[in-house]
Amino acid sequence: MSPEGHDPPLWFDDDAGPVVRPYAMTRGRTRSPAQSRLDLIALVVVEPYAEDTGVVLDRSLSPEHVEIVELCDLAPRSIAELAAGLDLPVGVVRVLVGDLVDDALVHVTRPVPPAELPDESILRDVISGLRAL
Repeated sequence: MSPEGHDPPLWFDDDAGPVVRPYAMTRGRTRSPAQSRLDLIALVVVEPYAEDTGVVLDRSLSPEHVEIVELCDLAPRSIAELAAGLDLPVGVVRVLVGDLVDDALVHVTRPVPPAELPDESILRDVISGLRAL
């Protein structure tokens, strides 16, 4: 009973918030061995044999692991997209993807850093040269 003399409201379903805390999904881990490669724009790609052999149905995988593989099977997804799609914190998604990388079910590719892209003037020169042909 509250001091006002009535019972506090009961929470059901969505009002109660998440049932499983994020640290339970990662077994208390905040990092994975592959963590250094997993920035927000890193793309997660399913290994070809993972979808063909039914490895996804492995009982050792959590539902979140399976959902990540299924989402990335449709198209490569960034860590940020996975976090938004699964409604999980980015840190949790990084740990889960790191587990999948360690199990060789997915691999992570990184976009080319802007510093390594060709200079715009070089591209304009190439286009001008092609037009002159």
